[in-house]
Amino acid sequence: MGGMDIRKENGRQGGFTLIELIVVIIILGILAAIALPRFINLQRDARIAKLQAARGSVSAAAALVHATALARGGIADTENCPGGGGAAADNKVGATGTVCSESGLIHMVYGYPAVTGFGSNPGILSAAGLTGVFNPTAVELTAEGYVYTPAAPLATFSVVGASDAATCFFTYTQPSVANVAATISGLTISGC
Repeated sequence: MGGMDIRKENGRQGGFTLIELIVVIIILGILAAIALPRFINLQRDARIAKLQAARGSVSAAAALVHATALARGGIADTENCPGGGGAAADNKVGATGTVCSESGLIHMVYGYPAVTGFGSNPGILSAAGLTGVFNPTAVELTAEGYVYTPAAPLATFSVVGASDAATCFFTYTQPSVANVAATISGLTISGC
């Protein structure tokens, strides 16, 4: 018997039977039916978490800019902002003002970051630091997974990849009068 193949000797070849293959295919189908919806929900959960993180950054930035302006008591800086902006901050909490941050000059409305557009005077978008670039462009912001739509006094923040961007966002509203805080809406997540 020395070199003879055992399978040939018994008259059987190795492999799976048709029943075994059908059972494996059914099990894979059941697993796919269970796992796919969970995977889709994970993507939705990730978009919601990203939106929550952005809201936290915007909220913290608004509070820090306001606290900085109040702490400086409207006394203008004597030197240009070392982070950039080409001017010294006036630290005014009136209808317009500026405050110097680590990254650059932030423009304010009644002591809170202003809603500004891309490429214009840095405001809430730059203060929030959602990208590694101070005063980012729309392309730079989109590369980080965010969408910013300014329409002063309101700015809308949303995330890239939402199934319905119109229902996956939060808003930041700069104050329109003195002694009123900026407002940040809750999250709208039904379209995330």
